[in-house]
Formats: sequence, structure tokens, C-alpha cells
Amino acid sequence: MAKSDFLSQSDDQLSESLGQLKREQFNLRFQAATNQLEKPSRVKEVRRDIARIKTLQAQRTSAAAAK
Repeated sequence: MAKSDFLSQSDDQLSESLGQLKREQFNLRFQAATNQLEKPSRVKEVRRDIARIKTLQAQRTSAAAAK
């Protein structure tokens, strides 16, 4: 997903997206371990999307604390 997609989501939606991405990451790791991974580049995409969401959540938390 693009960063702009995450920016438009609420905090609850971000948490839900994060949960879905973590489940997908687990499934991808499992597929990689059993040599059934069809698209290896997806692992990198999911990892970066998780980092984007966590960064955005931290920014929102610090902005709320600063107010």
C-alpha cells in the first residue's frame, strides 16, 4: 500500500491493517520455510508496510501527547 492510503485511515483501521499484515507475514514465513512461496518480493513489501503503520502510529501518539 502507499503511504497516502495509511494516512487516510483512522487509528482503529490502522490497528486492524497491522493485524492483517502480521498474519500475512506469518503465512509468508511459513510458505518460505516449506518452499511454497510464489512471490518472494511480497515478504519485503509486507515488512515495509508494517514499519509504515508503526511509524505513523508513533507519530500520532507523540503528536497527541504534545497537545
